[in-house]
Order: sequence, then C-alpha cells, then structure tokens
Amino acid sequence: MPTQYSLTVRNESTQFQDLCVYQQPVDLGVRNAMSLAWLTAPAWPGTTVTFEWTLDYSFVWSYTGSLKPGTRFRAQEVRRANPQDLTTNQILFDYTDGAHRFVPGKAFGVAELGSLYIRELPTVPADGASVGIGMSNSGVFAVQAQPNENLVFTPHPSYWLTAGTYVHGEVLDIEQISNTVELDYNAGFEMTAVLHPDNTWSISTGTQPIAA
Repeated sequence: MPTQYSLTVRNESTQFQDLCVYQQPVDLGVRNAMSLAWLTAPAWPGTTVTFEWTLDYSFVWSYTGSLKPGTRFRAQEVRRANPQDLTTNQILFDYTDGAHRFVPGKAFGVAELGSLYIRELPTVPADGASVGIGMSNSGVFAVQAQPNENLVFTPHPSYWLTAGTYVHGEVLDIEQISNTVELDYNAGFEMTAVLHPDNTWSISTGTQPIAA
C-alpha cells in the first residue's frame, strides 16, 4: 500500500478562505511547466479541513487553450504512471480525427527510472491543449502542448500551503503568492497547519503548532 500523507488545516483567520496545497517545479526538468492548484478546499473561520494523498503519479491533459495564470486545468484524461517502472513511465500524446488522447508508446531516446516521459506527436496542434503530470488523481504540473516535443518530468515532491481565492486546477503564478508556507514531511506523514488572524501560519507534526 502506498504511504498516505495527511494535512489538517484550521482556519483561525477572520475571513472565509480557499485553502490550497500546491507543488513547485524545482528541478522538474520541463521548461515553462506551471504549478496547478493541486488540492483545494473552502473553509470558514473556525473550521478545519483535512487533505490526504499518496504518491500515486499519473499523466494528465486538458483543453486549456493558452496556458497562463488563472487558466483552469480540467483533466480530460488521467493515465496511471510510475516513475520506477519502464512500462508505465512513458506515454504518447496524439491528435487524431479532431481529438487529443494518450496512447501507449515509448519515449524518444532511452528512458530512465525516476522520470515520467510524454512524447508529443507531430499531429498535436500548438496551443490547443496542455499536458502534465498528476499525483493522487489530481493535476500537479502542466505545460503547453506542442508538436514534436519530448517532455521529461523528474518529480521531487515539495508541498506548499496558501490561502486566499483559489479554484481546483487553476494555473498558479507562484511568484505572486505571498502568504505561503512549505510543508516539510521529513519527520513523518501527518502535519497540522493553523492560519492565524494576521494571515501567518503555524505548522506542527503533532498537536502543538510551532511558528512557521
């Protein structure tokens, strides 16, 4: 069974907030890959939300048009992927009879364990769709689909939490997010976060939060 991660978030601010967990594309290996609002939930003051996930990867794509902050990525197809399995860490992205789809196939060149490969075929139109990878059945990163591209995603999960106005799957401009905090799971698989009235965070791996 995959390890399950858990994050409990309590909204102690003075206003309604959309809580959002996302990842950053550090050393991802794909130029121009954008972070998505991966896990989201609304929360009124004084309420608690729990997010749970596992390290189950997937290939995802969506009809987004031009991919930019504020665009919503709604996955039209989700295919299971495993960076540690050379039979499921590679896929082809095709466009046939007016529609996109994933089809089984090998990456261009030699695939290696630890990465996820999407080979975009020559038939794929530019700027109509976006492709990427997901985790726990939800998109994490996306990039504009282009013909004849070979994308190599090398994921290094790092989790970040913010609050504000967010929609699940929204393309984020992470440089513009101010009240964010990193979630370090090195000490375990369960964490607690508290959003205070001044919009600062406290994070803990137990019942006693510490300053973030």
